[in-house]
Amino acid sequence: MASEIYMPGPVCLIENAGEQLVINQEALKILSAIEKPVVVVAIVGLYRTGKSYLMNKLAGKQNGFSLGYTVQSHTKGIWMWCLPHPQKPEHILVLLDTEGLEDVKKGDNQNDCWIFALAVLLSSTFIYNSIGTINQQAMDQLHYVTKLTDLIKSKSSPDQSDVDNSANFVGFFPIFVWTLRDFALVLEEDGKSITPDEYLESSLALRKGTDEKTKRFNEPRLCIRKFFPKRKCFTFDRPGDKKQLPKLEFVWEEELNKDFVEEVAKFASYIFKDSGVKTLSGGIIVNGKRLKTLVETYVNAISSGSLPCMESAVMTLAQIENSAAVQKAITHYEEQMNQKIQMPTETLQEVLAMHRTCEREATEIYMKNSFMDVDKKFQEELQTQLEAKLDAFVKKNMDMSSARCSYLLERIFGPLEEEVKQGTFHKPGGYFLYLQKKRELEKKYKQTPGKGLQAEETLRKYNESKEEVAETLLKMDQSLTEKEKQIEVERVKAEVAEAARRTQEEMQKKYELLMEQKEKSYQELTKMLSEKMEQERRVFMAEQNRIISLKLQEQERLLKEGFKADSRMLQEEIEKIKKMKSSPCTIL
Repeated sequence: MASEIYMPGPVCLIENAGEQLVINQEALKILSAIEKPVVVVAIVGLYRTGKSYLMNKLAGKQNGFSLGYTVQSHTKGIWMWCLPHPQKPEHILVLLDTEGLEDVKKGDNQNDCWIFALAVLLSSTFIYNSIGTINQQAMDQLHYVTKLTDLIKSKSSPDQSDVDNSANFVGFFPIFVWTLRDFALVLEEDGKSITPDEYLESSLALRKGTDEKTKRFNEPRLCIRKFFPKRKCFTFDRPGDKKQLPKLEFVWEEELNKDFVEEVAKFASYIFKDSGVKTLSGGIIVNGKRLKTLVETYVNAISSGSLPCMESAVMTLAQIENSAAVQKAITHYEEQMNQKIQMPTETLQEVLAMHRTCEREATEIYMKNSFMDVDKKFQEELQTQLEAKLDAFVKKNMDMSSARCSYLLERIFGPLEEEVKQGTFHKPGGYFLYLQKKRELEKKYKQTPGKGLQAEETLRKYNESKEEVAETLLKMDQSLTEKEKQIEVERVKAEVAEAARRTQEEMQKKYELLMEQKEKSYQELTKMLSEKMEQERRVFMAEQNRIISLKLQEQERLLKEGFKADSRMLQEEIEKIKKMKSSPCTIL
């Protein structure tokens, strides 16, 4: 249970093993046990910039994530710490601490790119931690953001270039928080005090020009503005003197720089309050199990030489969960039918009435646990399985009725059969004496309750199997004339034919009733799932409107700064997104 989650410290989620990223199965087990929504906060930055200290503060601990104050990069890969959210009781806070970027000892920094991309993909709040001010060097160090379109695909289709990736990313990328450590500047601009957020926006202003130097200057700024429309900035004084830094995790807050402590408290307060639940396209709330699937899907894609794809991840998640939702619904249906139906039933309607109730419950369970079944594959599978289960219950009901009736016939008619064997009826008048006793026993059989649907059919078959006995007794009865015998033969034939006709008619009625129920079930299931798809469509439209709104805000900024060409390009993106709204089956 997520409410019972207890992690005394972080564990490695994704290990950076040389040239390969390896998932830690222990961490996946922890995630798979979390049913509650997760708020995922990831931090990246150059090595030895104090990332782990901030994450420990978010965990409410003095230590946990390894700090490492030597010249070596300490954290390797991505480490995870899952904790009950301090302000949201029904949520879990998942902290992801990443290894320091651009460690000179690593040589090839390709894995740095992947770790940066994974932190973006997995988080709902993405923290970039750096030392000093936001200058060109800081922007150059954030070059990973310019590679996001080369590292991540938003769509699985090859023609994804029809819509700029940023148009798809912007709706589902995390909040961007830039934390500036050891910040020594006075926050002023043109003689007026400014906030850290205003400082960030000012630092993201573009320069006019088409030369290479200007392009290099603008590129990271444009990427941050395009990919992360919701941005926040925090500045921190130095935490203490040089003697304290190597043992910061052991220094009490009272001994640290007061301004630093207050700034960290403001930072933590913002993260706890404003960091939302990790959400995917279609308003899909991510819990631990779903985060586990995302981790596996993205890392497996990287390991296979492919690009992590947001749409593919959602589709993989939908495949897994929709399949599980079908099984969960069918299991519930079977359990309820077995518990609530006492077989054999006297009528088919009893089975069908309970089927309707259990089917509705099963469908509701499926809808609650499934999403984005755009091609109705799982809806059809659910319908097929429910029909098959209904057929199985109807057959089981009939078989149990047949077995019950056969047992009754054997018990009731057994003494009569024994008398026949002993020759009790081999005498004048024996035939009608046999018929009299047989009718009395039939009456007793019909009055016995609990026989079920096959009562008449089983009796008919039994009588059919005893026709030779009756014919033999009729032939041997010397008290009857040949004409009387012939009349009795015709009467028996007519009686048998009438019984067969009634059986056939009853079978036809049962078949029609069953087909009628299946049609009703199909229509009801289709209606319920259509309503769910319509709800998903409305969520999709709201997402697209939100993306358009964010793009319009950025377009307005560009116009104010005088970048008309960039503004026109953004308008083209907005138009393309509007076209996407006419195809709400699109996942992203």
